[in-house]
Amino acid sequence: MSSSPAAFGENYYQTVYRNYNRQNPPRKLNFYQKLLTSHLRQTQSVKLLDVGCAFAAFLKSLPQSWERYGIDVSTHSIETAKAKSSGIQLASATLETVPFRGPFDAITSFDVIEHIADLDRVAEIVSSLLKSGGIFVFVVPVYDGPLGWVVHALDKDPTHIHKTNRDFWLSWASKSFDIVEWRGTYRFLTPLGVYLHFPSRLFRRWSPAIAVVVRRKEPVSSS
Repeated sequence: MSSSPAAFGENYYQTVYRNYNRQNPPRKLNFYQKLLTSHLRQTQSVKLLDVGCAFAAFLKSLPQSWERYGIDVSTHSIETAKAKSSGIQLASATLETVPFRGPFDAITSFDVIEHIADLDRVAEIVSSLLKSGGIFVFVVPVYDGPLGWVVHALDKDPTHIHKTNRDFWLSWASKSFDIVEWRGTYRFLTPLGVYLHFPSRLFRRWSPAIAVVVRRKEPVSSS
């Protein structure tokens, strides 16, 4: 479904993603959590799966009362995360091989699905793992709009398969889910090491990335 797991070894995090901690500051993780909880039908005892969890920064930021699960194709990141995480179930796996049993109240995937070739299969598996009324939150870079050329110029990740526009992602999501909300996100790691992160509804058509919240489609009754 995606690039070879070997592509996401220790070297990947030392080169392409060497600023993982700086690129995931608390305010960014806070935004993800608020976006998630604002659309959950209940926020107690939530069962959540984070796909492409890397070093589990987002999972560790969530309430300890939640059931937190994470998968990543990178054995390096999972083993590193396991040594520094408690109360979180982690596994080196793909959506095809996820070892945790659903259904889940929510599934998240931040800057991950652009690495996966078969997006129809992603939608199929995510839908099958969600509870009735469950939500899927994903973030992807987009390469259109006034800042598209900047995203292309700054993107040094050879494992990105889908370098496309926001309408592509919204169309893909709407085929399998009900779109609840989407926002633009502006993010940039400055040369001084300060990470800028600014989400926006108003300027979502010009942003270099989008955050999308969708809900599982319910079967149409035949009665």
